[in-house]
Amino acid sequence: MAYNLTNLQVQLIEDNRNMRALVKAMLNALGMNSVRDYSNGQQAIDAHEVFVPDLIITDWMMEPVDGLEYTKFIRSNVDSPDIFIPVILMTGHTEKWRIMTARDAGVNELLAKPITATTLYSRILAIIEKPRPFVRTKSFFGPCRRRVNWKDYMGPERRADADGPAAMMGLGGKSGRSDVDDVERLLENL
Repeated sequence: MAYNLTNLQVQLIEDNRNMRALVKAMLNALGMNSVRDYSNGQQAIDAHEVFVPDLIITDWMMEPVDGLEYTKFIRSNVDSPDIFIPVILMTGHTEKWRIMTARDAGVNELLAKPITATTLYSRILAIIEKPRPFVRTKSFFGPCRRRVNWKDYMGPERRADADGPAAMMGLGGKSGRSDVDDVERLLENL
């Protein structure tokens, strides 16, 4: 299904000017005309007074505020414009511990570099078509970290059904990118 993404307000945060221009060109080619770009998370935080995005796409490693710190700001800071804004984190580092760290920070989707317009679009579609509920626990707020719901699990931290009290709002999901199948399998098993 094709979507009209013309009115989607996107915040793009990437410290590499060439990569930022490339991703912005991809977003424009996908029909997103309202893309504001920043070179680090602090600039993006400062911009929230005048621009509240519908979608955030951020690189991980930047100074002075990186993509993970920015995601934590969005999910938990009282100055966050909207704790439910979907976040796609771009990174060239896809080790299991990094994927788990990103998941635990509250990102909706991970986008492994190098990226293509197809992989970028698949992550945006995943947020639209395969939403995950937002959950709040003692130590976490964000999209449900489990991509698979084992209905037979009866352990102490069994989550509620999608319409139960743990579910707040659906955003995020899994897509079928063939070039990062290993990353996908890791995400599915977390």
